Amino acid sequence: MRAAILSELNTPLEVTDVAIDGPREGEVLVRMGATGVCHSDLSVIEGKIPFLTPMVLGHEGAGTVEAVGPGVTRVKAGDNVIVSWVATCNRCFYCLHGQPQLCQSGLASFGSMDDGTTRLHRNGETIYHGLNAATFAEATVLRETAVVPIPKDIPMHVAALVGCAVTTGVGAAIRTARVEPGEVTVVIGCGGVGLSVIQGCRVAGAALIVAVDRVPTRLEAARSMGATHTLEGGDQLTAQVQALTEGRGADVVFEVVGHAALQQQAYETTRPGGRTILVGVPGMDATTCLNSFFMVISEKTIRGCFYGSANPARDFPWILGLYRSGRLDLDALVTQRIPLERVNEAFDEMRTGAQLRTILTFN
Repeated sequence: MRAAILSELNTPLEVTDVAIDGPREGEVLVRMGATGVCHSDLSVIEGKIPFLTPMVLGHEGAGTVEAVGPGVTRVKAGDNVIVSWVATCNRCFYCLHGQPQLCQSGLASFGSMDDGTTRLHRNGETIYHGLNAATFAEATVLRETAVVPIPKDIPMHVAALVGCAVTTGVGAAIRTARVEPGEVTVVIGCGGVGLSVIQGCRVAGAALIVAVDRVPTRLEAARSMGATHTLEGGDQLTAQVQALTEGRGADVVFEVVGHAALQQQAYETTRPGGRTILVGVPGMDATTCLNSFFMVISEKTIRGCFYGSANPARDFPWILGLYRSGRLDLDALVTQRIPLERVNEAFDEMRTGAQLRTILTFN
């Protein structure tokens, strides 16, 4: 099969032939229908998110089950599924206490299956499953718990986005921040995840949704998806939001870029007693410095958000229900569809902000 391999950091992906093994105990072979190109993939390429190479990159995808291994009961051949790139074990402390997104089993496997081996090879060389998903390929093998069955009428490009960007963004607003009707929200960064945060705030009933970005086309998209105000990012942001809120600041501010300076700005833009939600993933060496005195007397809450605090088995169908009812516009997030062979073009355009979301397609 054809797959996009990252052999070394900061180098282009190579689209080449890769051998794939069949699924083993508790595993599922999925023929990919569509996969999104996410900023986290770029972070892996740049070394901000550490991972083993060589790997098949990609983690935001959907497809059709082609085969299942022994013991699999969740899906069967022919089912359409969304890939959940956050691996879960369904038996650890976090899985059993309603926080499956924090399951540590994916870190333990780190690009391999549970038995410590991979299902991907090239000329005898081991190829790792990038971000435990490896969706930049015509097919991939996943844990049974890493696929969620969906109805046949859901378009593959929509299903793929639910696998990461939409769940992270909508979940950040509704599951992590628990935005309430009438609240003032600010979203810093209007890529695929940020636009999904905006839509989540709209669904939750926020009164003001302030979108912040430096790319005009993204601000235009933000307005079409529910933002009530748009601002160009810069040092003046806190003062501008205070002007909209009688000097208080916003009830909830989402930082969706993953830059330490913007995390600090998000905190400063949050009103006393409000919530700062950190959604963007920075490099592992990033540090955000905040004044401890004002942290105490302002009673602001700072909370990280990983995968939208989602339970994929619960939240993927819920999000698709919002899409079907017209409350989420997921089709508008996709501004480019290209074949797998052009994957490096997608990353070039991601660096410039030229697209909202690129979908890689398969024949």
